[in-house]
Amino acid sequence: MIPRIGASITSFGTAVVRQFEQMGTFCINPSHAISVSRDKLRALQVLSRHAIGIPTTLFVRHVSEILPGIKRMGGPPVVVKLMEGTQGIGVILADSTNVAEAIIETLAGPAKMSVLLQSFIAESRGKDIRALVVGGNVVAAMRRTAGGDDFRSNIHRGGSAEVVELSEEYARVAVHAAQIMGLRVAGVDLLEGADGPVLMEVNSSPGLEGIEAATGVDVAGEIIRHIEDQVLFPEIDLRQRLTLQSGYGVIEVPVDERSDLCGKTIRDTHLRDRDVLILTIQRGSVTIPNPRVDREILAGDVLLCFGKSLTLKSLAPPPLESARKQRKRRRSATSPESPTSESEIG
Repeated sequence: MIPRIGASITSFGTAVVRQFEQMGTFCINPSHAISVSRDKLRALQVLSRHAIGIPTTLFVRHVSEILPGIKRMGGPPVVVKLMEGTQGIGVILADSTNVAEAIIETLAGPAKMSVLLQSFIAESRGKDIRALVVGGNVVAAMRRTAGGDDFRSNIHRGGSAEVVELSEEYARVAVHAAQIMGLRVAGVDLLEGADGPVLMEVNSSPGLEGIEAATGVDVAGEIIRHIEDQVLFPEIDLRQRLTLQSGYGVIEVPVDERSDLCGKTIRDTHLRDRDVLILTIQRGSVTIPNPRVDREILAGDVLLCFGKSLTLKSLAPPPLESARKQRKRRRSATSPESPTSESEIG
């Protein structure tokens, strides 16, 4: 099944997809992933756990939060977005604080509509990149350019498109974003920032007509071929399967400089001897699946491990001492009652 759900019927459409899932039908995009992708705030919250280059974003519900929020973001210009919207609808550029305040007072005031504020990527004004991801690969990509003075580059708003060859960095971000969202087919929108790709949005029901016309790629055919490859291997709940055995579990283990694992190869950790397997290593925005035993574990890595629950718990780094406890300890060390003189120490 290939879900194609309009923005106005997301709730109904995902309910239908869920029913097909319960019947054992292969759905190329799962219902949960579609629901998350349609909620702009929730999608950004999911993506924010990963070093993937999303713009600074502020969720605004009350008018009193507008000016402090814009100040924290570095000042205008900012982009104002409705929580739900497609094809550039509900996306407004506020190039001054007064304009931003007027816009949000209208949307978040009488209309009671929550909005997002995002930093404006000036160097990418009026253009973006749409990468079409199918099954972990970018099968087509185009650069969209806005028509006239509009900063929105959507083709439906009069923009134009041309084929573009993505660099390895841009392709990696697009694929990683789709994987984080749990989508096998996704349209990933990227801005060309000064420091590299800036992820704007991940679409679960991307349009095909524009990108096929711009690139000459049969994207629909690529989707069908991917379904043919995947239908023999239906999706399973890996965490649920791996934790059926009592006393075993799956956890993520963050590694910092204090960890006993830091600087060691997987072989030297002897985790396998303790009945623990490292399934993946998350290193920045790169996922290393089934890492080799000679792979070194670095500070900042996040290890996805399966094994005995008691052993897994022992791998977690000790909690950082709170600032309050640090101050209390310093005061205790310098208090008059402390044995600071030579006679007291002796």
